[in-house]
Amino acid sequence: MKNLVISKFGGSAVGIDGVLIPTIIKRINELKKEAKVIAVFSAPLTIQGGKQRSLTDIALEAGQKAEKGKSVDLEELRRPYLKILELVDKKLQDDCKKTVELFLEKARLSLGEASVKREFANETRAKVLAYSGEILMSHVMNYVLRSAGIRSDVVSFGIWPIITDKNFESANFLASQASHSVNGVEQLLEKNEVLSIGGFIGKTTDGIETTYERGGSDRTAADLGILLSKKYNTKIDFEKDGAVLSADPRIVKDELEHVDNLSYNEARIAGMFGMKILDPIAIKEIVENGVDMPIIITDMTNPEKITIIERKPSIKNGHPLKIVTGKKNCAILRIESDSAQKLFHSLENDRRYNEFVVLSPFTKDDIEFTRILFLDGDYAKRNERYILAFDPLASITYNRGVITLIGDEMWRVQQVASKASSRIGEAGLNILNMDAQEETSRIIIVIEDSGDNIEKAIRAVHAERSKIKFV
Repeated sequence: MKNLVISKFGGSAVGIDGVLIPTIIKRINELKKEAKVIAVFSAPLTIQGGKQRSLTDIALEAGQKAEKGKSVDLEELRRPYLKILELVDKKLQDDCKKTVELFLEKARLSLGEASVKREFANETRAKVLAYSGEILMSHVMNYVLRSAGIRSDVVSFGIWPIITDKNFESANFLASQASHSVNGVEQLLEKNEVLSIGGFIGKTTDGIETTYERGGSDRTAADLGILLSKKYNTKIDFEKDGAVLSADPRIVKDELEHVDNLSYNEARIAGMFGMKILDPIAIKEIVENGVDMPIIITDMTNPEKITIIERKPSIKNGHPLKIVTGKKNCAILRIESDSAQKLFHSLENDRRYNEFVVLSPFTKDDIEFTRILFLDGDYAKRNERYILAFDPLASITYNRGVITLIGDEMWRVQQVASKASSRIGEAGLNILNMDAQEETSRIIIVIEDSGDNIEKAIRAVHAERSKIKFV
């Protein structure tokens, strides 16, 4: 089988107004030496009001103005692409500029629909985001790639392979239906060295635009891997501003360690609990579809620095406590266990929501209660009436934060739970809940989300990591 690399370049990899695109070109030239390449692009970043912002956020604000009947200026959406246009060969610049205007006109028409309907939602929202962001970016990048002498093409919406359901603003990938739509991409790939495609955007079987949730470009890369892994020897490559470290470098400055390898399970847990490695739903979809392919996290500016994510890592050296991370703005639901089962079923099947973790149960007055940790307190707050309808005696506690220790082989670490909790106590923080079992891949410590409590706890536990002895 031929080699295929599906390489995802997020907004931070593209840089402000495309400033890092020369580095992207260099990386793609390296990758295509040994494989076909599909480059998945997010919308670029830009500067607005002196602050760095995603074009997605600017487009969302434009939509919110439109639904209130206010006039919308597309200049802030146009400006980053005109800056990127400077990287396009002069022979191709006119065509590229026409493409920019064509897609922005589609976005403008959709904003007009939002203004008439007084509603910016569903397919209208998806079209604005697609044609001002990811899909437009993939077309512009195709001109840039061609200007760099790369034999490339762009995946048009007509042959879009990411088929989803009609949950327009947080769509679900339909792998079976998508497998019937991938032939066009395969044919295009055979004729070219590199294809560019927009992330985050899906398409229903009726041809209507949808979007994943924020961070969905990771899922696009994973879903393409699922579709193409039978025909190609496939790996996923996430190009970032650094490989994976043992904690967030913005929080921990001392004794940080590069993490060479992670299991799917470790990476999924880390993503759920605050580490911006990749969208945990991307790994969930890979596992659910029975695909086994390596995921590489690459430091774009220093490509020798990588973290390899595999279903079962072939190398099991290094510290078994791989990552210490934290998550703010969580909530804990206490609910009778019988009612909890009905809630789980509804969350997973009706709401398609998975951002929760079941903690250890407890018994009171001979009744077993389940604790459910919602990793997004705002979601719990927005849906409080729905959640509590399953048990009138249930209660939700907000303003909770979690510190999470991650490692499939933490069972090799002597007294890891007690040492971690001791360090948090020494930092002057009160532990409200702790969830740890023997041979677990994660230890969860719940504290109050107040001030800089989470950062202090992460630093305290990580400082103990280098002192921990393991078998």
